[in-house]
Amino acid sequence: MSALPLVERVRARLALEPGPPSRVAVAALVRDEAGLLGDAEVLDAVRDAVAELAGAGPLEALLREPGVTDVLVNGPAHVWVDRGGGLERAAVRFPDEDAVRRLAVRLAASAGRRLDDAAPWVDAGLPDGTRLHAVLPPVSGGGTCLSLRVLRRASLGLGDLAARGTLPGESARLLRAVLRARLAFLVTGGTGSGKTTLLAALLGELPAGERLVLCEDAPELAPVHPHVVRLLTRPANVEGAGQVTLRDLVRQALRMRPDRLVVGEVRGAEVTDLLAALNTGHDGGCGTLHANRPGEVPARLEALGVAAGLDRRAVHSQAAAALAVVVHLRRTAAGRRVEEIGVVRRDGDWIAVDAGWRADGGPCPGAERLAALLDGGAAG
Repeated sequence: MSALPLVERVRARLALEPGPPSRVAVAALVRDEAGLLGDAEVLDAVRDAVAELAGAGPLEALLREPGVTDVLVNGPAHVWVDRGGGLERAAVRFPDEDAVRRLAVRLAASAGRRLDDAAPWVDAGLPDGTRLHAVLPPVSGGGTCLSLRVLRRASLGLGDLAARGTLPGESARLLRAVLRARLAFLVTGGTGSGKTTLLAALLGELPAGERLVLCEDAPELAPVHPHVVRLLTRPANVEGAGQVTLRDLVRQALRMRPDRLVVGEVRGAEVTDLLAALNTGHDGGCGTLHANRPGEVPARLEALGVAAGLDRRAVHSQAAAALAVVVHLRRTAAGRRVEEIGVVRRDGDWIAVDAGWRADGGPCPGAERLAALLDGGAAG
């Protein structure tokens, strides 16, 4: 048997194989090279080799930890992790800058993407659903930067979220009433505020006879519902062909007889198709949107719509007719919670969002409007 360490022998054999290594291939080669190792030793060797050669290397253990949402690498000795309470320094270290770069290039290849001096950044979904973003020097001045977001499928129910403190006061009752009234709504908040988790829980409350068509960049939403159709975007290949955008998916979803059209995250030109769809009989549609406050939602929609070719008045007019409610979450030191349920209203040629309910009990100029919308749904 070769004197080379087991991982190095496996690495040498993988170098002769076409394409990026798979976990299955690595495990098979480890077993083949393991020789007289015992069962427990073979299992340990398989785990270590898979992490090193087909997984996330030194970051694998961090990504497996329950509750971890992000792992960030700013250089060989600067690894950070977010376990839900903000970023903290991790004990993980890389041997050198080359090791970070090799990992970034290999992860990009596993997603079918190119990362080199000619294409110094990549944004892609890994086979296990983890979201990868990487930037190489000299674009990243301090060395290779890696950002890995763990996309854990959200399958909690409203009862689970209530037990965790996400639904204070009357928010759970009001949200169920929004669903019954078939009001179109957006779940808003900052990064990591729990938008996808709440949206999945709400979709799980819908009647079993409704057909949900989900349009997503990555398979994050996992509502507990018997009739879910999932459509996923696809990046262009190395020749620049074959891209499928979120806007493409929204257009296809409209031809699939959805009872509820769901856009996992509204962040681009698809906003125009979504607003148009919600204005043509597709009641109860929903999605998530990044916004720091409910009052900023009109400006966010305007920015996205204008970038897609609509003028300001057209964006506001469509949004006024399409959207009824904004559910806003905030991430605090105590956890994620619904902070406000806002009501969309016309304000001349524009739209505004008024608070209909607030967790802190503050003023709610939209309370009567929200009650009227929900009473209409109850009456129906």
